[in-house]
Amino acid sequence: MADTTPAANAEQAPLFQLQRVYLKDASLEMPNAPRIFLEAEAPAVDVQLEVSDSGVIDNVHEVVVRVTATAKVKDKVLFLVEGKQGGIFEIRNIPAEQMGPILGVVCPGIVYPYLRANIADLITRTGLPPVHLAEINFEAFYAQKMQAIAQQAAAAQPAGNGGSPSL
Repeated sequence: MADTTPAANAEQAPLFQLQRVYLKDASLEMPNAPRIFLEAEAPAVDVQLEVSDSGVIDNVHEVVVRVTATAKVKDKVLFLVEGKQGGIFEIRNIPAEQMGPILGVVCPGIVYPYLRANIADLITRTGLPPVHLAEINFEAFYAQKMQAIAQQAAAAQPAGNGGSPSL
């Protein structure tokens, strides 16, 4: 007979818990200050986003969202800011097929607002108005990432022409 005590049920119950959110790395460069402040033109801002995850110990995962924002006026850099916001999540008894979306969609959605606030604060400390990063649809971002991985895997498959490669 199976053990149905509350302790046994608790050990088998799915668990998703945020343990900690932290600023892992931040950097700011303003290579053309102070002369760049004399420019009247509005800067063009380019934002790059990356999400990564890694196992820390059994059932504990780190998810890191990295943003790099570069603002230019004409061809000169106004600022380059990079931030990495990390989160530690305890995840257990979750089906394997659900782990990708949890680590690629749910966890970054929790961590990203902290990163947005830290980036805005860092830029404000330069004396410039804050750059408010846009909201991110991490579900769409994850789907694009999975599609790119599938395309890379398909491109890596041999052409299947029946012949063997020449040596």
